[in-house]
Amino acid sequence: MIALRSCWRLVQIQRILLRHGLDEMILGLPWLRPLRFLRRLSPERHRPPRGVRIRRALEELGPIYVKFGQAVSTRRDLLPDDIAVELEKLQDRVPPFPGDQAVAIVERELGRPLAEVFAEFDPTPLASASIAQVHPARLESGEEVVVKVLRPGVERRIREDVALMYLVARLLQRFLPEARRLRPVEVVAEFDKTIHDELDLVREAANAAQLRRNFEDSEILYVPRVYFDWTRPRVLVIERIHGIPVADVEALRDAGVDFKLLAERGVEIFFTQVFRDNFFHADMHPGNVFVDPDRPARYMAVDFGIVASLSEADQYYLAANLLAFFNRDYRKVARMHVESGWVAPDVRVEEFESAIRAVCEPIFAKPLGEISYGQLLLRLFQTARRFRMEVQPQLVLLQKTLLQIEGLGRQLYPELDLWQTAKPFLEDWFRRRVHPRTLVNRAWEQLPVWAERLPEAPVWALQVLEQAGRGQLRLEWQSAEIAGLERRLRRNHRCTVAAVGGGAMLVSASVLIGQGLLSPVTLALAGLGGAMLLGAYWGASGD
Repeated sequence: MIALRSCWRLVQIQRILLRHGLDEMILGLPWLRPLRFLRRLSPERHRPPRGVRIRRALEELGPIYVKFGQAVSTRRDLLPDDIAVELEKLQDRVPPFPGDQAVAIVERELGRPLAEVFAEFDPTPLASASIAQVHPARLESGEEVVVKVLRPGVERRIREDVALMYLVARLLQRFLPEARRLRPVEVVAEFDKTIHDELDLVREAANAAQLRRNFEDSEILYVPRVYFDWTRPRVLVIERIHGIPVADVEALRDAGVDFKLLAERGVEIFFTQVFRDNFFHADMHPGNVFVDPDRPARYMAVDFGIVASLSEADQYYLAANLLAFFNRDYRKVARMHVESGWVAPDVRVEEFESAIRAVCEPIFAKPLGEISYGQLLLRLFQTARRFRMEVQPQLVLLQKTLLQIEGLGRQLYPELDLWQTAKPFLEDWFRRRVHPRTLVNRAWEQLPVWAERLPEAPVWALQVLEQAGRGQLRLEWQSAEIAGLERRLRRNHRCTVAAVGGGAMLVSASVLIGQGLLSPVTLALAGLGGAMLLGAYWGASGD
């Protein structure tokens, strides 16, 4: 049933792309070129500019696609200007849902009429995003607040799209050897967890409270206060801030902002969150970032639905890799990638070192504005493929956040030297990490654990010696059965044929449906394509 819904969702997506004149995104793919004759069924019509069509399609597709548009909108160096300008509207100008629905949701969640909680509540939203919208209000006690309300039906929409993502990820991982290195299923699982956490506004409130404590009385970042008494899973009440949008460069210039200092502080905030606190805001697109007009070098952040942390091992390896990179110690970068398991263990370190040097050397000593990130990303992808670098799902949010922060830096101060700004922070972090006082404190924290386990140590040692004396110590290892392997190979072949055929028929059906040709032939074609894709899915997910 899940697979059938995913197939129908795929048809819906293709119909939306056709309706917005983006048929080239369906029929322009190499393996679908034989189906280009279907474009003749689409009558010529006046079309808005491509940026507008892409934005409207993403808005209609739903929250996951809007978030994708938000993420790439920060990289104007990688997008044509007309598309980047339109995608920026996805940050806080997604079409809102009616204010009376928002009022009903708030009253239902709080269990009382609005007038008993708020002295004022504006049903016209202040801003609207993919998952929620915010309304200005004033509490009975007089504080200015904003009330964040989840969109009606957003959970079902996200559930359908995530199921489709799982289906595609499993098929890719099963049939494309190159895709296994990208670990698509694990990446989707990480995204699934993140997006569902974002749907719980009580969790977001807790995230905001933690970040506020981490930056209490800070001169570089202000986090608004949360009102937990009026916060529920679908409603969040938080202090209203009056800041200058970070993307409004003219307003920042009129306020006398020091753009160099502001860009450097953005980098400082990122590294402080990741390494000092190990708790970082992972959705830093411009719609969530403001500048304090009273302190023009201080940021103000909103929307804390997506935060992340790293394991201690990942945090250490990331810091060591970055510091070695800043010092141009490419041998250490290569060696640590192998030691951390981020590349295959049989990779020759000296060859990997040479490849990293070829990618990194051209960008050193250059400000952000002079770096071609399109070429850099291409070289990085080529290097990753050559040395079979696996995607680390636990670092995806960190990489996305770093990309957003770097994109903000390019907009604010293109002359920023990212490397020299970040290097002193990392060097200081390492010094504090190995400082004798830090080591003593960490040992002291572990002392109760060792004290509790120490009395049991002689018993463990005696058990090991007894097993060794009786010859019972052994190493257990279990391999896959040969018969099972042969069975999987046969299934893969069958599923490959089914997936290709089913996918082609499903695309054809969606195009015909998109043109309103709801004939029995069309419905039969859609059903056959869905059945074949469903068969491929069952084969891919089975043993």
